[in-house]
Amino acid sequence: MKQVTIAGVGMTQFGAQPGRGIRSMALEAIEGAIADAGIAMDRIERIYFGNAIAGIVTQQEMIRGQVALRGHPLGHLPLINVENACASGGSAFSLAVEAVASGCVEVALAVGAEQMHHPDRSRAFNALRGSTDIEDIGEVEPGTISANSLLMDYYAAVAQGYLDRYGADATDFARVAVKNRRHAMDNPLAQMRKPQTVEDVMNGRMIVAPLTLAMCSPLTDGAAAVLVCSKKVAAELGVPAIVVRACQIASGAAGSPVGDATRKAYAWASAGPRDFDMLELHDAAAPAELMQYQEIGLCGEGEGFGLVRDGVTQLGGATPVNTSGGLLSRGHALGATGCAQLVELVTQLRGHAGARQVEGAKLAMSVNGGGWLDGAYALAIATILERKA
Repeated sequence: MKQVTIAGVGMTQFGAQPGRGIRSMALEAIEGAIADAGIAMDRIERIYFGNAIAGIVTQQEMIRGQVALRGHPLGHLPLINVENACASGGSAFSLAVEAVASGCVEVALAVGAEQMHHPDRSRAFNALRGSTDIEDIGEVEPGTISANSLLMDYYAAVAQGYLDRYGADATDFARVAVKNRRHAMDNPLAQMRKPQTVEDVMNGRMIVAPLTLAMCSPLTDGAAAVLVCSKKVAAELGVPAIVVRACQIASGAAGSPVGDATRKAYAWASAGPRDFDMLELHDAAAPAELMQYQEIGLCGEGEGFGLVRDGVTQLGGATPVNTSGGLLSRGHALGATGCAQLVELVTQLRGHAGARQVEGAKLAMSVNGGGWLDGAYALAIATILERKA
């Protein structure tokens, strides 16, 4: 297998951008990644386009990427649309990595883009129902107006189980939200940057007990792109050597796809959970971050809340988590999230993160989850990146 290097990244502002559209956001991210890599556009050989819910929110199905690039010079390239729930962007990246690693192409582009805001606010919430088994929950009745994400019901059940089983309390979830907001304050592309306290989070509107509003990721519009290339092309470009050490996917309707994906990634990269200088985890709700601490082996079962209380996972701690602000504060633009996590890893490994920089960051991992089945994500993708000297 050939070595794969990330040559360039690009990302839009994340947030509420009603009416902007997937095309505008995707092109901004793509052109940003190309400029970042300093590569000629005609060197790109293949595009993988990640999107989760455009078919319901905007009714653009089947050829989403081709429509987004219609009229653009890259529009003639082989393009594969990737839909894999909230892991659509991570899945697009995985395919781009495999294409380069196999020698099939020298340069590939992964893009994730999502427009969640729509005049009919319930479209995004109804679309999210498709991230689990419709036979179990039933189809949406005609005329139904959804006000919240069904996924928050699942996260609330996980949250309550965590509280009951391990002796944590709801303020531990609030601490996760506060930590990630503190990180997002120094990320100019993050959606939520206003400071908040534990008291603010606890006193917020209850979504599904015990989760308040700030413990849940917001509706987000945005796009992110990651350009990968062979070692040979990277040398020609003279880009910083950010190497893909592992990119592993696990899925299944039982067990822990997060644990399975990370274990496979550890084996592939010859690394372990305490080797990383920083992590980006899939905190679609605050308890998910705490659960992932134990699933990836960063702590023992039920010990995750202690890491937050002790400051281990905040900037300045032993293993900073979600320095971008995470899904809770950077925002969760579904199909773009996996690529956005990688943009943060690359920014950190290059030493370009400014006030949120993890000093000396060399090895980092992201975990991108997607869908929900039987009390866990339907799939997860673990990606390990390393800055080479």
